[in-house]
Amino acid sequence: MSETSQTSQTPVLVRYEAAGGVATLTLDSPANRNALSSTLVAQLHAGLREAAADPGVRVVVLGHTGNTFCAGADLSEATSEPVDPEGPVAGRARALAGLLRAIVELPKPVIAAVDGHVRAGGMGLVAACDLAVAGEAATFALTEARLGVAPSIISLTVLPRLTSRAASRYFLTGEKFDAAQAEALGLVTLAAADLPAAVAELVAVLRQGSPQGLAESKKLVTAPVLAAFDAQADALASASARLFASDEAREGMTAFLQRRPPTWAE
Repeated sequence: MSETSQTSQTPVLVRYEAAGGVATLTLDSPANRNALSSTLVAQLHAGLREAAADPGVRVVVLGHTGNTFCAGADLSEATSEPVDPEGPVAGRARALAGLLRAIVELPKPVIAAVDGHVRAGGMGLVAACDLAVAGEAATFALTEARLGVAPSIISLTVLPRLTSRAASRYFLTGEKFDAAQAEALGLVTLAAADLPAAVAELVAVLRQGSPQGLAESKKLVTAPVLAAFDAQADALASASARLFASDEAREGMTAFLQRRPPTWAE
């Protein structure tokens, strides 16, 4: 998914670069805080396919521009769609499930390089990666309950990373936590003062593994997560679509965009 492969009408929201055995996918939609718009999801999925198909790529790094890694769902897109749980909102939920599964299934290690805010669906991206490094500017929150929805799809990747008590707390409260706490909870591999150096060190270590050895070892780790996708992804996508199409979620998302409290928090 090189920049030249995009049409002139389609903005490039995910930039792809492959060098030295590393494919770097950079979320580059800072205007909407790298939100999971349909275009960004499609381009990120395409970039993962390109990395998977390139025998020269040994490791994938998922990074970002701006002060936000990913803000989650594109709320402006969601609120402009028809209120129909079987319409576009359902398609977006299934597309997100497919994207997260693509990261988990990729036969090459994926490292999340995070030095900004991670919210809602962005948490699913970080959790789907095999390794995650968070810089000092990173903050994390599962804010769905405050908007009238739930972390349905992303629970498939986030829940395996957290303790039961941590999941209950942060799924329900929407509280923000920092990189050190994310490391303590298991959401990220490493909280680092020097993010590029920490990522480069992990890349160097991973490159000592053989392509076959890495792919087969990753399968062992991700097998339970993929089994959960097989068993639950369709039902969770339907649940997500139903919630996003609800009146309560419309109020929550509209209130967020208007920078006011929703009716239940006034």
